Amino acid sequence: MAAITRLHLHHHHHHHHAFPIIKPSLLLSKLSHSPSFFPNFHFTPLRKFSLSPLLCSISDQPLQSSSGAGSPSIVGDLLDYLNESWTQFHATAEAKRQLIAAGFQLLNENDEWDLRPGGRYLFTRNMSSLVAFAIGEKYSVGNGFHVIAAHTDSPCLKLKPKSAASKSGYLMVNVQTYGGGLWHTWFDRDLSVAGRVILKGSDGSFLHKLVKVKRPLLRVPTLAIHLDRTVNKDGFKPNLETHLIPLLATKLEEASSESKEKSTSLSSKTAHHPLLMQVLSDELSCGVDDIMSIELNVCDTQPSCLGGGNDEFIFSGRLDNLASSYCALRALIDSCQSTGDLSSEHAIRMVALFDNEEVGSDSVQGAGAPTMFQAMRRIISCLVHEYVGEGAFERAIRQSFLVSADMAHGVHPNFMDKHEEHHRPELQKGLVIKHNANQRYATSGITAFLFKEVGRIHNLPTQEFVVRNDMGCGSTIGPILASGVGIRTVDCGIAQLSMHSVREVCGKEDIDIAYKHFKAFYQTFSSVDRKLNVD
Repeated sequence: MAAITRLHLHHHHHHHHAFPIIKPSLLLSKLSHSPSFFPNFHFTPLRKFSLSPLLCSISDQPLQSSSGAGSPSIVGDLLDYLNESWTQFHATAEAKRQLIAAGFQLLNENDEWDLRPGGRYLFTRNMSSLVAFAIGEKYSVGNGFHVIAAHTDSPCLKLKPKSAASKSGYLMVNVQTYGGGLWHTWFDRDLSVAGRVILKGSDGSFLHKLVKVKRPLLRVPTLAIHLDRTVNKDGFKPNLETHLIPLLATKLEEASSESKEKSTSLSSKTAHHPLLMQVLSDELSCGVDDIMSIELNVCDTQPSCLGGGNDEFIFSGRLDNLASSYCALRALIDSCQSTGDLSSEHAIRMVALFDNEEVGSDSVQGAGAPTMFQAMRRIISCLVHEYVGEGAFERAIRQSFLVSADMAHGVHPNFMDKHEEHHRPELQKGLVIKHNANQRYATSGITAFLFKEVGRIHNLPTQEFVVRNDMGCGSTIGPILASGVGIRTVDCGIAQLSMHSVREVCGKEDIDIAYKHFKAFYQTFSSVDRKLNVD
């Protein structure tokens, strides 16, 4: 996409409410003080991973990764994925689109399946979780699944069922907090909404559609220091019910008491501000009355981009856990894209992306539901054919291996003592294997060894993390899936800073290392696993 589209510079196809057009000449004068990118600044379509000269490398060469001789980097594609995936719904839809484009066949959980060795398939649930798999051509009954699992959701604000509020002449939008966010980071950001709607079709049917309003629509302003003089000393402690309410607009003065009466009776009937509904209907090119239901997240509008003195960081919201999701997705697609890739594979390669990890995974689209294991049972029963032996599913699970990929805590240079002194993962140093004796992570000595061995064969570095004994430990979907039916699991992740902030940071190198490690897992785990027998 042209760099200028991302900067909202040309708007001939945008709605009337888009930004004012910025004159390129004005922008150029603003940019001219920075000669480092000025010579390359041009208004022609660029490679699709160029966000804009302000944000990303715009050279016409593929981004090179130093974590492997000359192999092209997936970082640009990750940035595109992050910028597309404002919500768990968009992340799932974009993953589905990429899988179908790569030749995966779309299944529906409601239909009967007909699967074949060598086939590649996917299905989605609730458009917020997804399972994709590729069946090895040498598959035989009882062989295992090699799975990478991640999650599509991130902490955010979500609109309440009745979001319309007004105070002191402002239209406000009532929100709920979702997950354990660093909520103070949501103040003073240029926010908007995205999610899904149900529309009424002209024939009486209902349509499920995704929506994203790209322009800054909402803002949660902080209180001026003059009215809160001790905030820097005592800390910023907003009340999440009363202080975290975004502004949408200033309320127009009512012309007469008659229309005032009319509007108050209207607003008590409508769950959401008519203005918000109008913005959504403009975005969807439908009538306001066609919108039957909405499920919206509040999102930060600042694009994901490269940052740092050498462009070595990725600055973005939702890295936890879309970075893992994308590396896993790409590893599966790229490990079975050409015809011979599955010809000697005995296992089934799988990616599972779940919603609701940030709130405990107990939902129909979360890892707490048996989605993945139901799919495994169905895959096996499709492939058994004339086989009449015992325990096909149970044997397959015992042969299987799950990589639970969720972002890890990189050591923070200003808070080094928050890490156990010998377990301080650094950015750009490879995947972090997560250990916890109390099983907050599902890694065991065996699973850590097998996963690290895959990396060692491909010269990929790994790091170890364990939390201090005097601190609580987070958890992830690893233990939930591991204990679900008893599948060997390793918990790992890419090191990052600012976890659960509205704007996070991770290392560019780590994206390519994770992608390569996941791809190596699909390509070589079978041979590594054969060398070690535990029971």
